[in-house]
Amino acid sequence: MNDVSIIGLGQTEVKEMWGTSIRHLAWYAIEAALDDAQVSKVDALFVGNMAAGQLSSQMHLGALVADFAGMRGIEAVTVEAADASGGAALRQGILAVKSGLVETALVVGVEKMTDQVGSPVTAVLASTLDADYEAIHGLTVAGMGALLMRRYMHEYGVSVDDFANFSVNAHANGAANPLAMYRNRLKAERFASAPPVATPVTLFDAAPSGDGAAAVIITRHERAMDMVPQPVRIAGSALATDTLALHDRKNLLHLRAAEISAQKAMAAAGVSHDDIDLFELHDSFTVVAALSLEAAGFAAPGEGWQLARDNEIGRNGRIPISTFGGLKARGNPGGATGLYQVVEVARQLRGQAGDNQIPDAKIGMAQNLGGSGATAVTHVLRTDS
Repeated sequence: MNDVSIIGLGQTEVKEMWGTSIRHLAWYAIEAALDDAQVSKVDALFVGNMAAGQLSSQMHLGALVADFAGMRGIEAVTVEAADASGGAALRQGILAVKSGLVETALVVGVEKMTDQVGSPVTAVLASTLDADYEAIHGLTVAGMGALLMRRYMHEYGVSVDDFANFSVNAHANGAANPLAMYRNRLKAERFASAPPVATPVTLFDAAPSGDGAAAVIITRHERAMDMVPQPVRIAGSALATDTLALHDRKNLLHLRAAEISAQKAMAAAGVSHDDIDLFELHDSFTVVAALSLEAAGFAAPGEGWQLARDNEIGRNGRIPISTFGGLKARGNPGGATGLYQVVEVARQLRGQAGDNQIPDAKIGMAQNLGGSGATAVTHVLRTDS
């Protein structure tokens, strides 16, 4: 089976971009990726997006973006998997290249989350949950995060303060990332005193929504080695699903899809936990960061928060996470988030992370979650240099 490598990277700053259309935003990331790869044409385009139809009044992004990017006529589709849309779009691009039917694929995640504010955005985010059994009763994404956090605190005897270092670490890394939405540092003692969003979740627990786009260009690894000096191999890739509704799960605190996708991607890559130099996880809430570390096998159930407490998630820790700020400080641009994670891992492996660089990073993992973890997409990247 053909191995697949990344030859081009592109991303925009994550922020509020009221004066930028979704087509322009996608193009900025695509242009950067094309320039990085030194290519002018691709065979297929996969667009990751979750909410343009509701927040930007624009669907049919595959054709729209292909047309605006000067690629009229190519195969182009939109991939939707809630917040995991970006990771899922890359998964489809990988499968296309592996099949041999597509030689070079462009994958872009794009989202405009801030053109509307307040209840319309809350309603759109709630649509990623189970409409018939959760959203209809008023459950929101923040409410879901609160349920998980309160259950975790109850089961494992931890307090709100015990989650602080997830956000402290994210903001410390985001402060050094010129593309991050929030570049302010956060003191641990300020964490629990932040305004509540959905008790016990506070403003410093939850990742902020922003506008952004990120893109990668992929091709067969053998071809990539002749095209660019530092191809980043996608050594493992897997997508898994779980029940959409939380109440249908045997264990609310077990992200089963995250576990399955991590295990499959790591097995495909032939790596163990000790081999992984960094992990870009989906820290939409601090409790989700803890649960992701546990599901991926970096901590036992109920012990993910201890990695934050013991500073094992920092750039010099045992398993660095959120190395460019994560969703918490870089910002969460919805369906584009999964591509940001992959771009950030690839930059680390290329040695192009600047002040955020993980020393001697050779293997990195990115995991993108959708909804309350009903979809999980994991990619293991490595460099041969």
